[in-house]
Amino acid sequence: MSSAKNLAMPIGEPIFTGPVITNQDLYRAAWAASLGSALEYYDFALYNLASALIFGPLFFSSHDPTVGLIASFGTYFLGFAIRPVGGVVFGILGDRLGRKLVLTLTILLMGSASTLIGALPTFATAGIWAPILLVALRLLQGLGAGAEQAGAAVLMTEYAPRDRRGWFAALPFMGIQGGIVAAALVYYAALLGIGDVTQSGLWRVPFLLSVVIIGVAIWMRLKLKESPTFAKLEASHQVDTHPLAHLLGHSRRTVLLVFGLRMAENGSSSIYQALAISYLVTVIGLNGQIGTISLVLAGLSGVVIVPLVGLLTDRVGRVVVYRWCAIVQLLMAYPIWWVLSQGNATVSAITIAVALFTSWGMFATQGALLPELFGARHRYIGVAFGREISAVFAGGIAPLVGSLIIAWTASHYGGGPGAGRPAWIPLATYVAVLTLISLVTTFYTPETRGRDLDDLRDAGQTAGV
Repeated sequence: MSSAKNLAMPIGEPIFTGPVITNQDLYRAAWAASLGSALEYYDFALYNLASALIFGPLFFSSHDPTVGLIASFGTYFLGFAIRPVGGVVFGILGDRLGRKLVLTLTILLMGSASTLIGALPTFATAGIWAPILLVALRLLQGLGAGAEQAGAAVLMTEYAPRDRRGWFAALPFMGIQGGIVAAALVYYAALLGIGDVTQSGLWRVPFLLSVVIIGVAIWMRLKLKESPTFAKLEASHQVDTHPLAHLLGHSRRTVLLVFGLRMAENGSSSIYQALAISYLVTVIGLNGQIGTISLVLAGLSGVVIVPLVGLLTDRVGRVVVYRWCAIVQLLMAYPIWWVLSQGNATVSAITIAVALFTSWGMFATQGALLPELFGARHRYIGVAFGREISAVFAGGIAPLVGSLIIAWTASHYGGGPGAGRPAWIPLATYVAVLTLISLVTTFYTPETRGRDLDDLRDAGQTAGV
């Protein structure tokens, strides 16, 4: 519990050495965090694919495919909109009760909701209850996911040796790529040879398989030790009973930095993984399996890129790596979307994977960068709050805005087949604007590599807490 006496203690001075973290503990934590991250993005990649390909006709009654697509991406957005609530609730608990307990709770909630999506009735059998139940489970999924990735990043950053944080904190983000690949492969296998995916119940199987990952991840997380930083806070009675109030009172600038950094990474990731696939299928007219192929290629590239970039940030710094990723993404925005508009299936799949290279680079850098930006007492809530609020305006709203852009463009050009093709220009501009926000933000972000994680101040602060 906070007190005036505790607030007056020397900043960053350890009170107690904390639990001894062996190599076995470190690698167990890496596996546990990575599996949870894999489940989170397995679920979200499944939902991306389902939103673009099947949820419209299955859960929303409409004779106009564009209306069904907008409604489907509307539920996709709701999952992002509720994530800040989950981030705040579980972020507060993570700073008050510890990282380990909260990570176990979040994966249980998120995985259970995803599994139940696979058991839902469709509009044809349940009427209006079908979309209501889908929305409800999407909200529960978003609540759990709201603090999962933040918790994994915080746990690994606090577990890892000072000079290897970039590498270890990137490993859960590599697990994310594995989750994307697993989702795409499972979806591809389940729907292989099926002409109309809405006429087969096999779309349920990938969601139902979430239960397997839940069991393994929970078992591993229950065997973890608490993070050394939180253990020290507990031992020295410096755990803050109101971490959100402390965050908003002392760390508004740091939260705004997270917002800015997330625009390019989260926005472009969501645009290329969900909206671009929908554009290729519903506007260009490519086969629906282009989505699964694209995500497999993108995920496999991420498995390689993420740990290498994490290692690079340990060598040259977090901010410079982030800045160069943003610069390259900005330069690629218009060429990428022009290529997608040409309608070549093979080239489009490769192009989406290439487009995500820079997203993966920024994503990997965030693993250590975001936790290092915040002080010890409000680190979990800081990362969760910053990540999830920004995700609403970056990745969450992007497919919905993009689908409206496509619909407007199609209407403007007569509404016939392929009328939405010219939408590639405003869609590329959308990516460019988000990227510019992050690029500018890097010039206001302090370098965090190697900082003391027991310090109660945020990075770059010169005054006391």
